[in-house]
Amino acid sequence: MRVIDLINSNEKTAFSFEILPPLKGTGIEKLYETIDTLREFDPKYINITTHRSEYVYKDLGNGLFQRNRLRRRPGTVSVAAAIQNKYNITVVPHILCSGFSREDTEYVLLDLQFLNITDLLVLRGDKAKHESAFTPEGNGYHHAIELQEQINQFNKGIFVDGSEMKVTNTPFSYGVACYPEKHEEAPNIDTDIYWLKKKMETGAEYAVTQLFYDNRKYFDFVERARKAGVTIPIIPGIKPFKKLSQLSMIPKTFKVDLPEELTKEVLKCKNDAEAQQVGIEWCVQQCRELMEHRIPSIHFYSIGAVDSIREVAKQIY
Repeated sequence: MRVIDLINSNEKTAFSFEILPPLKGTGIEKLYETIDTLREFDPKYINITTHRSEYVYKDLGNGLFQRNRLRRRPGTVSVAAAIQNKYNITVVPHILCSGFSREDTEYVLLDLQFLNITDLLVLRGDKAKHESAFTPEGNGYHHAIELQEQINQFNKGIFVDGSEMKVTNTPFSYGVACYPEKHEEAPNIDTDIYWLKKKMETGAEYAVTQLFYDNRKYFDFVERARKAGVTIPIIPGIKPFKKLSQLSMIPKTFKVDLPEELTKEVLKCKNDAEAQQVGIEWCVQQCRELMEHRIPSIHFYSIGAVDSIREVAKQIY
């Protein structure tokens, strides 16, 4: 069943979460532990992030450095297949512009279709660490909507070179990202919403938000999006606050604000354990309010927060 069908058919607010593929060479066992920890809350689907290759420099010991390309977290496709086979849960691998050419994307789509994995989250992705601004891969895309168009053509049985497939299979369905506090590169929120509508018109069936800690920002964003003609579900992306260092890290990394009330409570904390408890309580309040507004699904970002999410889920699910 497609993610959009899972969302729409659920009588109560659905539960889902996102995971990282394991670091290269570390195995999949810890990832299974994460799923086992959260499985009791009946996740409707699990997202698997995708990571681009980065340049790393190896010291040759003679005053010279060798530049190599390294993907620290490979295996999105195989991890998705492993989870689907082991747990019989719908999986949603991320498909990126960042670091991938059109041909790279086509091969990923072929692999996923062979595995009968047909739900995707389509994203532009972040710029490379060595870049000052986002630069597409050679023969790649600048924007997620261009990636959507390739997937749409693939669904019609047409390859990137214009040739036709001899056999077509179940078409891909997909969601996209959105930003209640505006994408950092968007000139304003109205422009951001304009492009969300274009993504919907191009085929996106739902949107998942960047994490946020102020529900008012989410509700305001949804209201503005609806007025602009966006009709697809807008799924809130949530991550419990956990560490004192996140007071500065979260605004810097994710370009979102922390509410004054949450900040005041965290500043009272003497250590990370106290901050984690504040984060759990805040997240429970967030989720309960979202549920009161009959939000169809809540999506949790689990990286570094599995234990907190379990405590939240125990109280709300």
